[in-house]
Amino acid sequence: MQGLLVFGRTGQVARELAALAPDARFLGRDQADLADPQACANAIGNATAVINAAAYTAVDQAQSDPQMAHRINADAPASMALACRMRDIPFLHISSDYVFSGQGSAPRAEDAATDPLNVYGASKLAGERAVMEQGGQSAILRTSWVFSGHGRNFVTTMLRMGASRDSISVVDDQVGGPTPAADIAVALLTMAAAMRDDPSKGGIFHLSGAPDISWAGFATQIFHDAGLSCRVDPIPTEDYPTPALRPLNSRLECSRIRRAFGIERPDWRQALGRILNGERQP
Repeated sequence: MQGLLVFGRTGQVARELAALAPDARFLGRDQADLADPQACANAIGNATAVINAAAYTAVDQAQSDPQMAHRINADAPASMALACRMRDIPFLHISSDYVFSGQGSAPRAEDAATDPLNVYGASKLAGERAVMEQGGQSAILRTSWVFSGHGRNFVTTMLRMGASRDSISVVDDQVGGPTPAADIAVALLTMAAAMRDDPSKGGIFHLSGAPDISWAGFATQIFHDAGLSCRVDPIPTEDYPTPALRPLNSRLECSRIRRAFGIERPDWRQALGRILNGERQP
């Protein structure tokens, strides 16, 4: 896409965007440090659309570093959104299921009440609100359990651990939709193109992979498809304590993005197969 600017270069979604949109301009931390929001705004220049695919994603570390998490996840995207409004161009920002408390078992719609359990989720929610307050043409894409064949994520971690262990304990009472980074990239490019053509398009949208599954179920599928004999021992969240609380219910209701942009929930099982076979997004 000509004129597209992407904040982020080495993250999972940014790498998938680079494969799909080689003509776009990608800014790493050395060119636009999100800890310096004004520098990010200044870097937008003559872009015709902007995607923010960078974030503070160290969920547990954020508990002891709330100011930096807020600066990167809220202040920086707010500055980007303002700069885009002043240039009258679309701004797209990735958010998270962690803006919800994860109570119950029903999928959360975009207008459901937010109540983050941890600092990371609070910083992402603050970012959403700050972006929308700028008043420009913006889209927030909430997603969950992002994975790919590169970087540090659940799939790459399970493949590494499963190759060297006979068994592994995995939480079984947290349920959500694993979402392929490649499909997030496709969705963002589809949305950006539609938003450039139609200034009325924007808002908050959900995209997560289908079907919903627990972490233990996801690990079991990974080992099965990879031909690994590692056994998965399901455990409750309370047996795997972490500094930051995680939502038990990360299910997202994703019909709004289908109605607005024709984007369907991706089948994460197909994406997992492509990763294991060394294939790229078709």
